[in-house]
Amino acid sequence: MLNRNLNVETFLGCDKSYEESRIVLYGAPFDSTTSYRPGTRMASKTMRAESYGLETYSPGQDLDLEDACVFDGGDLELPFGAPEQALAMLEETASEILKDKKLPFMIGGEHMVSLAPIRAAFKAYPDLHIIHFDAHTDLRDDYLGVKLSHASVIRRAWDLTGDGHIHQFGIRSGERAEWYWAQKEGHTEIQKFDFTGLEETINRLKGKPVYFTIDLDVMDPSCFPGTGTPEAGGVTFLELQGAALKVLRGCAVVGCDMVELSPPLDPSGISTATALKLLREMLLCLEKPFLKPEIV
Repeated sequence: MLNRNLNVETFLGCDKSYEESRIVLYGAPFDSTTSYRPGTRMASKTMRAESYGLETYSPGQDLDLEDACVFDGGDLELPFGAPEQALAMLEETASEILKDKKLPFMIGGEHMVSLAPIRAAFKAYPDLHIIHFDAHTDLRDDYLGVKLSHASVIRRAWDLTGDGHIHQFGIRSGERAEWYWAQKEGHTEIQKFDFTGLEETINRLKGKPVYFTIDLDVMDPSCFPGTGTPEAGGVTFLELQGAALKVLRGCAVVGCDMVELSPPLDPSGISTATALKLLREMLLCLEKPFLKPEIV
């Protein structure tokens, strides 16, 4: 259950009340199905603490989080080692936020947690489309015999939406069977390596509800080493930021998440700082239509 009371520690600038806010941030500290290196359960807590090294003002967008209406609901207390129960709790939280006509923005956690708000968004918007940025296909039907895994999260999302509703970008890793299932059988639209074709996809999705999920390992590990399954050959931060803002400006986004930051794997803090700047820019872009006019 989401805590609607203001937390003692919030993401920088995200200290408005639940009632007045249009965007609700919350943490999903869960990494029990991580297949390689754990640690993503620490992401949201670490990001909150480190956010105070970041300015609320974005010179690129000329917008300030101080003017935005964003509520930070804190981290949910999720049962370690119980993915079904954790997903149920996360889905209930996203459903509650959507029912209140607000936008849920979840900070993972491993990518499997994205399935919960996707389920909630699909129930609210049966014509839901998913835009997915990632290094990995995440299309396995199971991983080591388990259906719920960060390696199969988009396949489980496809179980809901069916063909023609999942649009993947930046993908550069996956089993041959996943690639064939996506491309040759046509179950998802998949763009290798970068964001080519993103603008065309955005134009096709005008007016349709979109859930936007970002696995931060879409970035190259040379600029984002703090992730559990790094994959060389990724995009830069600026490429990711530009693509993410295009999605937010051009699509009817009904929910977002950012997953797979693992702070313990990057003691320098560079990966956390990178994730935080992306979060700031995305929140400001989502809030832009509602922000206060410039004071002269």
